[in-house]
Amino acid sequence: MKYVSTTDIGKKWNISARRIGTLCAEGRIPNVQRAGNMWLIPEDAKKPVDARIKSRKYRKQPND
Repeated sequence: MKYVSTTDIGKKWNISARRIGTLCAEGRIPNVQRAGNMWLIPEDAKKPVDARIKSRKYRKQPND
């Protein structure tokens, strides 16, 4: 399996390398490896789905 850096994947997915690092740290990109201070991402990794709410319908949460 061939691995690429966060910069290369960022260019491919059109998002920043910093955001790619955050997605790796959160475990949202499968099969990543940490090598020193850099993330190694499989070349055939799929871009994670955007988890933001787009419907503008928010659920109210009870106050603690």
